[in-house]
Amino acid sequence: MEYKITTKNEEETIEIAQNIESEKFPNMVICLRGDLGTGKTVFTKGIAQALGISEVITSPTFNIIKEYDGELPLYHMDVYRLDGKVDDLGLDEYYKKGGIVVIEWADMIEDYLPEERLDISIKAVDEDVRVLKITPHGEKYEEICEAVL
Repeated sequence: MEYKITTKNEEETIEIAQNIESEKFPNMVICLRGDLGTGKTVFTKGIAQALGISEVITSPTFNIIKEYDGELPLYHMDVYRLDGKVDDLGLDEYYKKGGIVVIEWADMIEDYLPEERLDISIKAVDEDVRVLKITPHGEKYEEICEAVL
């Protein structure tokens, strides 16, 4: 099943993220795809806000992984610069650390993603409007989509 949602501004994108976060569970993995400037980090800000994280969320482009403490830990990854070379990062460990993992540019590490996850592709229609294509992989993720979308 695939879900499509159109948002008209950043606030609506954040609201979708917060709705998804409301159904969170430990070891949840959200994989974000989209061109530069489409709202991947905006979406992550929504997750962070809902987790009670007050720090400013920025894309971890040069850090690769940023960790935040909240209701559940948030592991925010930007794998754009890795060029698919993630063997030394220990991604599997992050998938099992009991937090929420959000991966920007997830399409660049497709072979390293867990089988069960939530894929979200974000496409810019214009300066404000975004189309989010959400694809759940696994029963837990399907239940999230049915509950909040």
